[in-house]
Amino acid sequence: MSDLAHPRPDDEPALDWRDGGVPVSQQFDDPYFSLGGGLEETRHVFLAGNDLPARLRPGFHVAETGFGTGLNALALAQVATVPVRMTSFEAFPMSRVQLEQAHAAFPDLSALAAQLRDGWGQGVIRVGQVALTVVLGDVRRTLPAWRAAADAWFLDGFSPAKNPQMWGADVMAEVGAHTAPGGTFATYTAAGHVRQALSDAGFEVLRSPGFGRKRHMCRGRLRTSDG
Repeated sequence: MSDLAHPRPDDEPALDWRDGGVPVSQQFDDPYFSLGGGLEETRHVFLAGNDLPARLRPGFHVAETGFGTGLNALALAQVATVPVRMTSFEAFPMSRVQLEQAHAAFPDLSALAAQLRDGWGQGVIRVGQVALTVVLGDVRRTLPAWRAAADAWFLDGFSPAKNPQMWGADVMAEVGAHTAPGGTFATYTAAGHVRQALSDAGFEVLRSPGFGRKRHMCRGRLRTSDG
């Protein structure tokens, strides 16, 4: 069976739409992207937090927990000038209609967003220079079964306070186990238990200035075997 399920309309998450089109999960009561500037937050946290696009090279592999609207994939595609791969783990995929409504908030990404939606439900989605695979299901099951390693991780699940399962020590350990030598992570959260779990998973963890009203985020690099 393929890792990629085909999203069906009856599977779509229940959403509210706030502040000019920001989708908010009814299940987790959490927005899919920042109310204060989703694209700017993605660039600050996930791109700059992983030293991207400077590190990109052909075959570079980004992995992500929490695909959501695909905003991080679109932001990566906007700056990628060489072919790269991205694998995103998502338990509650949006429908194509929901994606289109969410993408309307980012007109500068419209061409890339159309590519993403055109490929939605396919095994590999081509978005600019990004070859994107979306792995559907509970990350606690799908990540351990993944047979690859990422050069950079975007840890972008719903808030640890509202979706603690996605940020548990077991998942963070799998993130570490599926990171290439010298690989990095970045995330908007600086919750103490998340930082500890990432440290236990093998990362040097740094707390950095967050985006907007968030005082801190965290980022880090996998420790070397002699470190």
